[in-house]
Amino acid sequence: MGSQQLLLIVVGLVIIGVMIAVGMTMFQDQATSTNRDQVANDLAHYASAARAYFRKPSVLGGGNYSFRGLTMAKITSKPVNDNGTYSLNPDPVGGTPDHVTLTGVGTQTGLNPGNVKLVMLVYADSVIVDNTQTN
Repeated sequence: MGSQQLLLIVVGLVIIGVMIAVGMTMFQDQATSTNRDQVANDLAHYASAARAYFRKPSVLGGGNYSFRGLTMAKITSKPVNDNGTYSLNPDPVGGTPDHVTLTGVGTQTGLNPGNVKLVMLVYADSVIVDNTQTN
């Protein structure tokens, strides 16, 4: 083969290598984004259950317009699923806080070192994602 043909083969292999690396990065980014969406969806579901507990009368096992006595076990029987691991802070809830904090840690690597993490503040009338603690 001539030197020109060898150069074309090497350039072709380099281009293919770069394309494979870009494809792998895109796949990882998509997997992380999907996991973040799944964790957010689960947290929204758990926040809904926490708000239902808040409104439910105490004779029916609720908080009677308080988060007092709320535990993760009252929100869900499985705080770990394929999407991640979920926790309530504090667990159990004592006193009369105006909100509780739900945290979800996903299974995929996040933007920073560590796995995907979302923190949701659950109030009686609203839910807020705390972006300062999100990965």
